[in-house]
Amino acid sequence: MSTGSWLQRRYKALASTMNPPVFFGAGAVVIAFCIFGGGFTGYAETLFSSLQAGIARYFGWYYVLLVTAILVFSLWLGLSRVGKIRIGGAGAKPEFSRLSWLAMLFTAGMGIGLVFWSVAEPLTHFDAPRVADSQSEAAAREAMRLTFFHWGLHAWAIYSMLAVAVAYFHFNKGLPLAPRSILYPFLGERIHGWAGHIVDILCTVGTLLGVATSLGLGAQQINAGLKALAGISLSVGTQLTLIAIITLVATVSVVAGVKNGIRQLSRLNAVLALVLVGFVLLAGPFLYMLRLFVTTLGEYLQELPAMSLYVNTDPQDTWQADWTLFYWGWWISWSPFVAIFVARISTGRTLRDFVMSVLIVPVLATMIWLSIFGGAALHLESREGAALVSEAISTPATALHNLLEHFPLTGLMQAVATVLITIFFITSSDSGSLVDDMVTSGGHLHPPKWQRIFWATSEGVAAMTLLVVGGLQAMRNASISLGLPMSLVLIVAMVSLVRALPQDPQIRRPRKGGSGPAA
Repeated sequence: MSTGSWLQRRYKALASTMNPPVFFGAGAVVIAFCIFGGGFTGYAETLFSSLQAGIARYFGWYYVLLVTAILVFSLWLGLSRVGKIRIGGAGAKPEFSRLSWLAMLFTAGMGIGLVFWSVAEPLTHFDAPRVADSQSEAAAREAMRLTFFHWGLHAWAIYSMLAVAVAYFHFNKGLPLAPRSILYPFLGERIHGWAGHIVDILCTVGTLLGVATSLGLGAQQINAGLKALAGISLSVGTQLTLIAIITLVATVSVVAGVKNGIRQLSRLNAVLALVLVGFVLLAGPFLYMLRLFVTTLGEYLQELPAMSLYVNTDPQDTWQADWTLFYWGWWISWSPFVAIFVARISTGRTLRDFVMSVLIVPVLATMIWLSIFGGAALHLESREGAALVSEAISTPATALHNLLEHFPLTGLMQAVATVLITIFFITSSDSGSLVDDMVTSGGHLHPPKWQRIFWATSEGVAAMTLLVVGGLQAMRNASISLGLPMSLVLIVAMVSLVRALPQDPQIRRPRKGGSGPAA
């Protein structure tokens, strides 16, 4: 047996379960990132910081314009006649119940980040508002409005638009469940060549680093919970250990798959989230939170156009880069992960049902969550003299646990919060590794489990690298930087849908004077 023939057989065996150029290309990029970030920490920190500053300065306007355009485009998908198109064909039926579907959607789309920032961000804006006087009533409303803006319609519009594109070209056109399929209106069968490989590699790396950012935040907040519960020190070393341990635990759910693993954990997390938010709602200033939610929702909708198109013109003012551009880059980086995962679970739903459900239900749930936790924190700070602001600014990971110290059953609720974040960590790792596995296996719905374990491990290592390189600031830099090349994928997705959807048989009207069906 010749060495050449043996290698050929091995390559064919690998190619039957993966797309080798994408798997090895994306794997090489991720390994290089981890080696560079972990081995040359100083250089990596300087490079990421400079890259982020340059993108924020020269492309901030582009991020603002693109994300606003995506929101308008998503509304067109849901409200126009193309909304009647059903994912999977006219006779397709949903695979999951609406409740299970929304639970998986919510945990994939927000998860750790929402728990991490729901207290810290409103308090930070409250202390340093853009317009109002610091720590005033007007500052409290502005703080919540800005937080709604960063977590509201724009984020979910990015997810829904790309998810529609991937789902439509896979389930309705029979193309791989992978980002390369959105190129089909331009390239046809050439999507299986180098252009498709590049898009899939970019989205795989984007998914991995987007999830790694979330895992890094989760490790910091779990560490804060363990400090409050057991006095474990708040340190990078502890957080690296937590990432390693929980990543190992996550592999069990990874092997179990979507129905037995991710779905069950998503349901458990939904229950824990309801317990925590219900407790704070009942034990906290109910009327204040209710009034704040209604007022902020009105101001958010009223000022949405101006906020959407605001671009900072002062190069010395880094607020927009630190907040809005960070979020826009983070949502764009996450978009392949959420889009492919959501596409995988959304067959049988019309585009109108899908888009409007995504833009209404999770957005309202997010705003209610923010109003309860952020509102409770603002009330304690402004009305009861609690000292929450300074630590929320210096150590955002501790903000939620510091809030819970002002309520009864402190230890129990801090334990619930810590378990909630831990399960969010696992479901984020599960979902992200499943998506990377599907993309690098050529879009298969049931890719090999050993590859999924590889990607779950890689996400953990990448999260460790970001923590070592520079913690929260490194995560911000990575998100903003990676969002720039990823944004091109979103533009292609919109143009592809404009070209493909009006020609779909489910809505295409027969030409006048054309021949009718055969007798």
